[in-house]
Amino acid sequence: MLKSGGNMRKFRVYGHEKKKDYTQGPMFGKIIWFMLPVMFTGIIQLLYNAADMVVVGNWADNADAAVAAVGACGALINLIVNLFMGLSVGAGVAVAQKIGAGDHDGVQKVVHTAILTSVFTGVAVGIFGFVMAKPLLVLMGTQEEILVEAAPYMRAYFVGIPACMVYNYAASILRSKGDSKNPLIFLTLSGLANVFLNLIFVSVFHMGAVGVGIATAVAQYIAMVMVLYHMANLDDDCKLIFKKLAIDKPALKKMMRIGLPAGLQATFFSLSNALIQSTVNTYPTVVQTGNTTAGNIEGFVYISMNACYHAALTFVGQNTGAKKYNRVLRASLICLGLVTVVGLGMSTLIYLNGAALISIYRPGQPDVVAAGMVRLSVICVTYFLCGIMDVGSGIMRGMGKSFLPMMVSLIGSCVFRIVWIMLLCPGYPASIETLYWSYPISWILTAGVHLICCAVTWIYRVRKLKREQAVLAQQPQTEEQPVEA
Repeated sequence: MLKSGGNMRKFRVYGHEKKKDYTQGPMFGKIIWFMLPVMFTGIIQLLYNAADMVVVGNWADNADAAVAAVGACGALINLIVNLFMGLSVGAGVAVAQKIGAGDHDGVQKVVHTAILTSVFTGVAVGIFGFVMAKPLLVLMGTQEEILVEAAPYMRAYFVGIPACMVYNYAASILRSKGDSKNPLIFLTLSGLANVFLNLIFVSVFHMGAVGVGIATAVAQYIAMVMVLYHMANLDDDCKLIFKKLAIDKPALKKMMRIGLPAGLQATFFSLSNALIQSTVNTYPTVVQTGNTTAGNIEGFVYISMNACYHAALTFVGQNTGAKKYNRVLRASLICLGLVTVVGLGMSTLIYLNGAALISIYRPGQPDVVAAGMVRLSVICVTYFLCGIMDVGSGIMRGMGKSFLPMMVSLIGSCVFRIVWIMLLCPGYPASIETLYWSYPISWILTAGVHLICCAVTWIYRVRKLKREQAVLAQQPQTEEQPVEA
């Protein structure tokens, strides 16, 4: 029983749940076991996204246009959504730090603030995306034959954004306390529903890309219901009590301090990607289709590496809250090593089998395969650099620093890519390889600066802790004011 604010509550202390306490004991095995469900969750999600494209690529009436439409919407959807999704990162880091510090009442405040915030932002973003879908696609230079499929798909997708927002906030909270298994289960079940509905809407009712969008929206609401039901039945400080949903200003401020820069960083990346997609839209449809399919395949590498990013957020966050900076350093090095191994291993495997994988999306289309392999040969084989960049950003956020990695990413990746496009790739018939090379060069620049910032921040925190300990050691030791060893 814990006493908080004069009220007795029946929530468990995190330190008593060994699987959720990352502030003590060996770390490598815990990081691996944390990462695997996160990785499988992302891979399953991408499998369902890939199923969307496979279904339209094989059964839609205008297959090339439908596949290109889904790809054309991807960068634009991320541009609109990522700013508010970044707050979910802030919620997760805030919960992790408060768990590490043993602030049980603070965890509750963050949980209820985060869920209510996700509802408000999800509805607002959903309405905006639904109304502005076609004008924004036109602004990106989407070709007319693709626009016919892309606009209805994007509207249908944004109907499901409120549920997507709530699910991602809730999943971030669960991961912050060490539960990476249940988000995997929820996504698996909702994804199966997505695939089933895809087949019904596209192959039976011939709805094309819009059928995929509707299926995705329905699946997102299924995932939302499951994760909220699970959180409502927890017996720890992350338990969701609907009548307690309220905005706590200090909790919201902490979420925004960490999450808003993360969201802005993601938005900047999405902006640069949207500009790249706008340039790709000037190429023939076959190049756009090859780019879309290859990008979807590369997603499996990215999402696997992204598990290392989430591990860095949680492990660095909890140990920062506990002021155990030796463990912060150890967790950081482990995550950097793992993301390099995972990135290189999966990139090599996918590149060697790239032609066969692209053929699954568009069978019997050698021109699409050739166009897709051009992208894989540049981006996929260097993708581990992106993973190092993301983990560096995750380490910084886990230590409570979010503005700095945002600025580094803005300059090192986004501004750089925009300048690259303007100077070297004004549009077709410029070499598509030249456009693709903007990615790995920007990753190298940004990752290098991120790692320098991580080292400086860690040194500063260690020195600050030593100064605090020196001050405590100099104070008179009395029964009322003990000094910890």
